[in-house]
Parts: sequence; structure tokens; C-alpha cells
Amino acid sequence: MSTQAHSNPSRQLADAEEIRRLIAEYAFHLDMNHPAQLVDLFVEDCEVVYGPGFGAQGKTAYAKTLEGIGTFFQATSHHVSNVVIDFVSENEAHVRTILYAWHRYTRERPDGHLWGQYHDIIVRESTQWKFKRRELRTTGVKDFHVKTMLPIGRS
Repeated sequence: MSTQAHSNPSRQLADAEEIRRLIAEYAFHLDMNHPAQLVDLFVEDCEVVYGPGFGAQGKTAYAKTLEGIGTFFQATSHHVSNVVIDFVSENEAHVRTILYAWHRYTRERPDGHLWGQYHDIIVRESTQWKFKRRELRTTGVKDFHVKTMLPIGRS
């Protein structure tokens, strides 16, 4: 966790914990099929990039990408770890996390698996931290419904 852009170390620790909570809430609401609560975790002019040609600009467009998620997936389980937070300022942080996501589909097909990373820009809006930009980069997939993903960019 970078301390250079934050003048108050104890506030930075509290902010980091709030950011970790935001990331956990995203996974929880995605797995519980709570699209309205999921959208509320983002700022109005957010950008979401799940893959080439798959994402959204703004909360309204993002909400549209979530339509039907409950009928497409019978269940999902998103596991996020290795949270790295770099504060750019007291109101902005760049965050990288590692992801494993399991998907059980409603139609007859094998469960889908995804391994990857989230690369986020998270900003403080009033008193809450929210996603400004969320990008998914993948390490690998197995039986996953999206065939073209953004690679992690490994050297």
C-alpha cells in the first residue's frame, strides 16, 4: 500500500479497509444476484471492461449488462485476494486484485472457471469509495461462456 499520496496515515489505513470492503461487496452482490446493489458500487460515469467489446460506459449502461444475469447463471462464486492498493491521492486509489470465479449455468453445460486479475480505479465520492473503472484481465478460462478475454499481459 503506497503512502506517498496520503497525508494522514491512520486515515489511509481506514480508507484501505473501506476499499477492501468495496471489493468484497462487489463479489458478494454479484454472487447473490443483486444487480441494483452492484450498480450502486460504481460512480455515475464509470467504465467497466470485462473483455473486448464487453463492458459499459456509465451506470445506466452497466445496469443493462447485468440484465438477465439471474437467468443465465444458476450460481456463481467469486474469490478475490492479493489486494494491492496504491493511493494516487486522498480521493483516488489504483487497485489490483487476483480473481478466481466459478460459474454454474442454468442451461446444460459444464461449469465455467475463470482465473485472472481486476485492475481498478477507485475514487471517493462524498464519503464512500466507489469504482470509477474496473477492468478484468484473464490468466485462463475453462468452459467459460466468453471466448475472447483481455490477457493479463504477462512478460
